[in-house]
Amino acid sequence: MKDLTVGHEAKVLVFFSLPMLLGNVFQQMYNMVDSMVVGHFVGKQALAAVGQSFPVLFVSVALMMGFGMAGNILVAQYFGAKQYDKVRAVIDTTVSVTMVFAAVMTGIGFFAAPLILSVMQTPPDVMDKAVLYLRIIFTGSIASFGYNMVSAVQRGLGDSRTPLYALIISTLLNIALDLLFVVVFGWGIAGAAVATVVAQGVSLGWTLLYLKRKNPEFAISLLRFGFDRSIFFDIFRMGLPSGIQQGLVGAGLMTVTSVVNRFGTNPAAAFSVTGKLDSFAIMPAMNISMALSSFTGQNLGAHRIDRVRRALAYGLLITLGVTCSIALLLLFRGDYLIRLFSRDPEVVRIGFEYLRIVSIAYIAQSIMFTFSGVIRGSGSMIFPMLMTVLSIWIIRIPLAFCLSSVRGTSGIWWAIVIGFLVGMTGTVLYYFFGSWQKGLSRFADCASERSSV
Repeated sequence: MKDLTVGHEAKVLVFFSLPMLLGNVFQQMYNMVDSMVVGHFVGKQALAAVGQSFPVLFVSVALMMGFGMAGNILVAQYFGAKQYDKVRAVIDTTVSVTMVFAAVMTGIGFFAAPLILSVMQTPPDVMDKAVLYLRIIFTGSIASFGYNMVSAVQRGLGDSRTPLYALIISTLLNIALDLLFVVVFGWGIAGAAVATVVAQGVSLGWTLLYLKRKNPEFAISLLRFGFDRSIFFDIFRMGLPSGIQQGLVGAGLMTVTSVVNRFGTNPAAAFSVTGKLDSFAIMPAMNISMALSSFTGQNLGAHRIDRVRRALAYGLLITLGVTCSIALLLLFRGDYLIRLFSRDPEVVRIGFEYLRIVSIAYIAQSIMFTFSGVIRGSGSMIFPMLMTVLSIWIIRIPLAFCLSSVRGTSGIWWAIVIGFLVGMTGTVLYYFFGSWQKGLSRFADCASERSSV
């Protein structure tokens, strides 16, 4: 556990976010390794199939991501306010919600996979492989749900290192199993999916054991279903908008993917590859955003808004510096990175065209994420959801349909850029003129009581 209400803001933010950044690097390597292995040893159809699966899986866990984020913020706020009985109640309730939801979504996802992929206009030569990959992943989705839930709790407690240790081990295991199942055993895309499921199970097991050993008072049991009604409504109130937001992001990605699919297997495979590179490009901003959410939660709980403002300024400097460097790399040398996944000339050409256009939007995206971290940490979840509706569903998707009919796939890429610019503008304006600081009032009484003792 770590108290984020003391220490220099920049130092605290960097040291708290760095393990999360490294952890997410390893987490992204799950899908990247799958894509690299199947792209080189199975073919571009299998590569496209992995890409088709990502938005479907994202939507399946979106609502749970929202509840996990709400649990993270509540744990951070109550931990900052020294209300440890409430921390325990939040943990138990979050576990219960996660397990029930995971079971339901696993069943739905397994049986609905063919229908969903058909709606996405998945190319016929990709369909069977995509269905197989999705069904295996869904079978083991309780492991990924559980890991993300435990990680959210640990971040709220100020522990960002344990998820990193788990991911290092499981990622190395995933790489070894990918090579074993796909290259040695010849299981094809099924081997890549099985490797991912096994590795995710290891991640969950490690985080549970480590938390029990280091912080037994907050140990998590997936078989103990504690439930606090008032905490549940707090989680629901905060998590539902965030879950809907994540769901809209995933559904938006599915819709854009369906537009790309209209142009055939090569654009679908290229879009699959660039999605992995996108994840790496925006990862620093995403991790600073998550760190800022935990930081904001604890410091609002301690009634230290001055620290929140300073942390935001430092966070912006960090994310802009790193993101600009990554954007320049992808802008001028992105084709070399695409060849790590596929050597098909047309796939490389389309993917590099995407990077030359969309890389300029990474800066806008990083600014949006950084400000959103503070806004979410305050408990304000409605605005990020509304901004997602605006930037993705009102701007990006209609533009993707319109511009693609005139400029082909490049029109889709420009629609993505414009959507991010609108999202950045709206988020920054809300920070300066919105009502996110109302989160202060929740713990004002607790802060005054502690100061009077």
